[in-house]
Amino acid sequence: MLLLWLLLSASGLYYLAALYASLGCRPRRQASPFSPPVSVLKPARGREPDLLSCARSQAAQRYPDFEILFAVSDPADPAIAEVRALAGEFPRRRIEVFLTDRRFGPNDKVNGLERLRRESRSALLVINDSDIRVDPDYLRRVVAPLADPSIGLVTSLYRGAPQGGLPALLEALWISTDFQVGALVARLLGIRFALGATLALRREDLDRAGGFAPLAGYLADDYQLGRWISDRGLRIELAEGAVETVLPRQGWGESWRRRIRWGRTLRACRPWGYAGTLVTFAAPLGAAAVAVDPSLWPLATACLALRLAAAFAIGARLLGDPAARRYFFLIPLADLASFLVWAGSLFGRGVVWGGQRFRLTGDGRLHPSGASG
Repeated sequence: MLLLWLLLSASGLYYLAALYASLGCRPRRQASPFSPPVSVLKPARGREPDLLSCARSQAAQRYPDFEILFAVSDPADPAIAEVRALAGEFPRRRIEVFLTDRRFGPNDKVNGLERLRRESRSALLVINDSDIRVDPDYLRRVVAPLADPSIGLVTSLYRGAPQGGLPALLEALWISTDFQVGALVARLLGIRFALGATLALRREDLDRAGGFAPLAGYLADDYQLGRWISDRGLRIELAEGAVETVLPRQGWGESWRRRIRWGRTLRACRPWGYAGTLVTFAAPLGAAAVAVDPSLWPLATACLALRLAAAFAIGARLLGDPAARRYFFLIPLADLASFLVWAGSLFGRGVVWGGQRFRLTGDGRLHPSGASG
């Protein structure tokens, strides 16, 4: 009972911190004259969800000078045709697709990015995945902070855009009202890291790190890049606004494997921090506390109220996630699903990624494996 009381108290404090952190992320809406040429680098693979519409949102930017470069590892990849179709829609824009020509490690995404680094022409690079959808002012917002030489990398919050089905919806709610909440609290506590939905940086800083190649052995390449930038005394800044990651309709098994991969990756990056996320599961903790001792219901109710308030303030208002508004009543169910993923991620090092099975080492490196559990 004492343990549950402590966990609930810590959970309430956590969500109070989240509400406070959200106050510092209000949109600034300040136009910046800083708009140098930019190379947008995007790894792609197969018939990814909404690839063409996501890429189109990148090509339709209100930004003076930019190029969009894609990388694939298979010359027969169907993404090639979609990129070429996009190039036909925007003939005045440099939009090209390249074949990954060298393998630096098991992370094919990073292998592709290294090829794109060599092919790009701009001093500023913006990296995001092929399932990321953005608004027309995205490049202006993510590039603007780099006018400050003390800032080495700009990252962005993101929300999920489910394409149908309960598994994708619960994952979207987890992203907007749980994972992004944790990212804001971590920044409030002084922990700096990058989110793969957006990585904007100077080419010269990346070149000092040896390019993308040293990251090819890791699964969480975004985390490793952010750590390298931070260790060199450069700041990681959060861009104004948020982007979307498209979540395809998927079955429970596919969703479980995807989320277990995320969970075990986060555990490999910050093991003690991942263990500490137990305090973020207000609904399961509250239910367990009341089941053990009904007299704890006031604390459990207060904790759940703070959790829902933080979910609305960050997911619905700050990130503008329509799912967080429309399906607000499903947040306790999403918390239960996230708790099960968290518990499953505490054990084992196997992950499934890109149809291949790997094992994660304690430092987050990838190794081919015959088992995924």
